[in-house]
Amino acid sequence: MTAFLDAHVVVRRPEFDLDARLTAEPGDVVAVIGPNGAGKSTLVRALAGLVPLDAGHVTVGGETWDDGAGRALDVRERRTGMVFQRQLLFPHLTALDNVAFGPRSRGVRRSEARRLAQGWLDRLGVGDLAGRRPAHISGGQAQRVSIARALATDPRLLLLDEPLAALDVGVAMALRVELARHLPGVHGVSVLVTHDALDTLTVANRVVVLDQGRVAQVGTPHEVAQEPQTEHVARLMGLNVLRGRSSGTVVRLADGTDLVTATEADGEVNACFGPQAVSLTHEEPVGSARNHFRGTIRSVVPHGSAVRVHLDNPAGLIADVTPASAAALDLVPGRRVWAAVKATEVTVYAVRDLTR
Repeated sequence: MTAFLDAHVVVRRPEFDLDARLTAEPGDVVAVIGPNGAGKSTLVRALAGLVPLDAGHVTVGGETWDDGAGRALDVRERRTGMVFQRQLLFPHLTALDNVAFGPRSRGVRRSEARRLAQGWLDRLGVGDLAGRRPAHISGGQAQRVSIARALATDPRLLLLDEPLAALDVGVAMALRVELARHLPGVHGVSVLVTHDALDTLTVANRVVVLDQGRVAQVGTPHEVAQEPQTEHVARLMGLNVLRGRSSGTVVRLADGTDLVTATEADGEVNACFGPQAVSLTHEEPVGSARNHFRGTIRSVVPHGSAVRVHLDNPAGLIADVTPASAAALDLVPGRRVWAAVKATEVTVYAVRDLTR
């Protein structure tokens, strides 16, 4: 049985090819993550009809929006709602009329469109701003209006491209809660492009990882967080992931060094451990930790109640230490240190091949 959203997006560029498959059902919130240049925004724009397919297809609710052979519905004919980093509200219209614009363009009577608009503004916590124009509301309020405008059209496909990226941390958190509350109730599918792990973990129920124009991983947020298949996702989730070939409890890494684990495995694996499992010292460790890495500190930044240290070494490790430890060890960029990880702290899992 064909999924509600069934897309195979192929877009070819001189410098970049995107070839990605995506399926979802009504109520799904699919987070699309990956490094810059992976093809995330191209995917969203192709689904919207802003970028034509070179091959593949986009089918939504049994209706073909693009057959990949030059026959495609115009952007205005697709039941989509779109939200981007910049709000792109009509500056001459009030918040209410901005939101009512979508239903009105689909033939809904003015009174009904305004009723729908007020309802969505109320749900997103900005109903009292209905009479204001974009120049007289904050960035966070304007983004809520933009989301209300997209939802008011009852879209079959809601596309959100980094909608929280330009907002202050507190504003983004509040809006993230609103998205988590409302998006699962959308009659269609929501696709959320993001660089923030919190968006992935709190808003989405499925995750698609893009890397170099290809799908590198698909799963629930929990699955992706527990077993990230790419270095970018590991960093996004705040984890260290080292790839190598395992034989028994020893993983031979790409640089030729060995990582000792407590889990027996054979073949290509990812070895994963949290930054809190990494201890730092000036001298080579002599304790129980089996795994030692030499590296130069690249950056030292606050991270919640800890201090996050990024090491410039083949493993590219990250370590979380207490502020007191950071001060006592004088951890500053450029200093050479040793990093140690106990074998029991390392989780090992097989590398998945999604090309088969």
